[in-house]
Amino acid sequence: MAETRRQGAQVDHGRGLFADPSILTVLLPIQDVLVICLAAGAAFRWYLEAWLLPDNYRAVVVVALLLMAVVFPQLGAYRAWREKSIFAEVRLVVVGWLAVVLGLTAIAFIGKIGAVYSRGWMISWTALSITGLAFARVAVRLGLRWARSRGLNRQPAVIAGPLRLTCEVVERLQATPWAGVEVVGCFSDDLPDSSPGGVPWLGRLDEMAAYVLAKRIPQVWLAFPLKQEDEVHRLLHALRHSTADIHFVPDIFGFRLLNHSVASIAGFPVLNLTATPMVGASRLTKALEDRLLALLIILLVSPLMLFIAIGVKLSSPGPVLFKQYRNGWDGRRIKVYKFRTMRLHQEEAGALAQATAHDQRVTRFGALLRRTSLDELPQFFNVLQGRMSIVGPRPHAIVHNERYKELIDFYMLRHKVKPGITGWAQVNGYRGETDTVEKMRKRVECDLFYIENWSLWFDLKIILLTVLRGFVSRNAY
Repeated sequence: MAETRRQGAQVDHGRGLFADPSILTVLLPIQDVLVICLAAGAAFRWYLEAWLLPDNYRAVVVVALLLMAVVFPQLGAYRAWREKSIFAEVRLVVVGWLAVVLGLTAIAFIGKIGAVYSRGWMISWTALSITGLAFARVAVRLGLRWARSRGLNRQPAVIAGPLRLTCEVVERLQATPWAGVEVVGCFSDDLPDSSPGGVPWLGRLDEMAAYVLAKRIPQVWLAFPLKQEDEVHRLLHALRHSTADIHFVPDIFGFRLLNHSVASIAGFPVLNLTATPMVGASRLTKALEDRLLALLIILLVSPLMLFIAIGVKLSSPGPVLFKQYRNGWDGRRIKVYKFRTMRLHQEEAGALAQATAHDQRVTRFGALLRRTSLDELPQFFNVLQGRMSIVGPRPHAIVHNERYKELIDFYMLRHKVKPGITGWAQVNGYRGETDTVEKMRKRVECDLFYIENWSLWFDLKIILLTVLRGFVSRNAY
């Protein structure tokens, strides 16, 4: 055990250019300024065939940089991004730049000076700036990963707490090397049989503060159950002379977490266990994605939809569209459209039978629509109405929701976003009849994974997989 403890005696703080995170808070704004200026010059050269910008165009660039100096820091574009993905950072700078462009547009409208400037240059500048900002951030992230793989820009940290929680934190930090946290050891009153998570055990909790002060450890992670509040207070008091960043990891690993985060509400630190990802810029991004793609798709498939409507009308008596109430975002009732695929029939009160193989209620034309998912096309109008999204958990009948929410834990969490026409469950083969609870449980697991990991890029991936894997399914009756 003494040998195990000696392994943590020497701590490499990764000295070098990238070791100090404050360096990036200076370099990133300079990088963004260069990108915006170069994009302005390139757009002017490409569209107006001259490299040197006139004075009035330079003034626009200067105003844009001033707006950026206000907007980007407010959005957090220059804070430490160790805990976030590269896609989240790129999305933030793109949204920030679009906000700046919107501000320029408002100034031009109010000042009635829009006619003085080339709209083609403005559009080109905007597009080149978005591309440049995104590419530059990706390049910086790749550079940081390269540096971290060589021992730079990694902050040493120690973990303290019960052995089970300590191992959990160590494993998760080691599984996300892009976070730049290097665990040099752990402290626990539970004596381990071997090194927890592959890092050395450095001693008991009472010995942690002296070690942190002696080795100048920059990060301390306290992992404790919520009921051990007194132990956390005691360690915080022991660390009162240290300048280390102290992170508290409560034991919430046993909960079903969904977009968990820490927020400040009314001055109180709040731990969000389940939350929708559709807030702020993410909500705006999702809304723009849905409306633009839905409008484009409707324009492209409108002749096909007209042909299908005629086919439905000829296949059997009744309306072209089948309308049914289902649960949408936050469980609110929404009316969902589909092409009618069944003959008119009367359901038993309080019951709703799913379509099965060789279902006599389904018309021959309706069976074709179901196998190819073409019966779902009217739901793009639901997307334009704001009731649904193109990508999201499929909306289930209200009767089925009432049944499965009692059988499957966290079933209703799938309503933390708008329901979708396609989703992660569907591209993974979980569609069609759910004749067993296990089938529905698998579908719900995919839905919750989608909500937890939502991003614009994830949506585009699902759309691409839907197209590549086709709309035909042997499970669709």
